[in-house]
Amino acid sequence: MERRRYDKFERSPDVNKKYGRAWKRIRDRYAREHPLCEMCEKNGRLTSAEEVHHILPISLGGTHDKSNLMSLCKSCHNKIHLEIGDRQIRK
Repeated sequence: MERRRYDKFERSPDVNKKYGRAWKRIRDRYAREHPLCEMCEKNGRLTSAEEVHHILPISLGGTHDKSNLMSLCKSCHNKIHLEIGDRQIRK
């Protein structure tokens, strides 16, 4: 149920087609290999990663390749999406 809610509010239906079991396996493997937020690490902080982020979004032609992925904490992940303007702060 949580997954459907996430998909409904966070992704357009055409992008949903590009996520599936293969993405889950890639995401889980990447998260195991990179358990800390990569942005926080660059700033000298050790924070557990909770999200795997596509540097170039799938909707803009990005892939699930490791070179296009980044482990992030929720705070850093939200900050990136707010900066690129594809998310809004919910009240």
